[in-house]
Amino acid sequence: MTAAGAFLPTDRVSARAYAAVTEATVITVPKDTTATAATYVRVTGTDASVATAGHLVIDVQPYGRATIVIDQRGSATYADNVEIHVGDGGDLVVVALADWAADTVQVSHHQATLGRDARLRHFAVTLGGSLVRLSPTVRYAGPGGDAELTGIAFADAGQHLEHRLFVDHDTPNCRSRVSYKGALDGEGARTVWIGDVLIRPEATGTDTYEYNRNLVLSDGAHADSVPNLEILTGEVTGAGHASASGRLDDEHTFYLMARGIPFEDARRLVIRGFFAELVAKIGIEELQDRIMAAIETELS
Repeated sequence: MTAAGAFLPTDRVSARAYAAVTEATVITVPKDTTATAATYVRVTGTDASVATAGHLVIDVQPYGRATIVIDQRGSATYADNVEIHVGDGGDLVVVALADWAADTVQVSHHQATLGRDARLRHFAVTLGGSLVRLSPTVRYAGPGGDAELTGIAFADAGQHLEHRLFVDHDTPNCRSRVSYKGALDGEGARTVWIGDVLIRPEATGTDTYEYNRNLVLSDGAHADSVPNLEILTGEVTGAGHASASGRLDDEHTFYLMARGIPFEDARRLVIRGFFAELVAKIGIEELQDRIMAAIETELS
């Protein structure tokens, strides 16, 4: 297993720099610093028969702004822990791309803590691997924290892709949004999504919503979706959850076929549209193109 880390310089106009590092990597965004380009941490597996571990710390100091892409590929048996600290007034985008080879097994835990008026946008894109489990956790260290957790997963024959989330609202006047979509195609394809949101008695003024939607594209595929919402105070701004799993909408494909588009092409267009809404939120054009191309490969 090899890893590459990127470190932000202390000036306000940041450039990307890469250095060979061990599995323990620290990225620091200094106070009042704005990164002008995404910073990449590349993790490449070279041998799935050897178990390895990784530890990444992302520390955004007060009023820092950055985008971090964790780009994972290759063959590995890999357990990793990502610690995310967003200081007061900070703004962080994290994209965790699991584009592993078919023999990879990964267990990953992302732990995020948000300060006063801090914002986190966390994207989990899981496309490759034999067995992948990602568990993001969010906690708040001050009021005004805002977390958006977005996920995309495409499981094909024999793949098991699992996401287990926990948002712990223990501070007043914080917000969270969870939006995950998955598609499954092939015998034995399996996805598991569990979304736990806890609103503690002291977390008055909480505004939260989570949803998970799955497209089951073939027989023999199975999607588990479990949204959980526990509310321990009546003084909330909003709280809700939703889950839906099903086949392609026949009306959508019929609409396209009625305009001369063959069935297979119509099917691809519907699935692309299903994911495109969330992919577009990433805001990095080259990465969005890569993800949509990988989805096209899955469909073919």
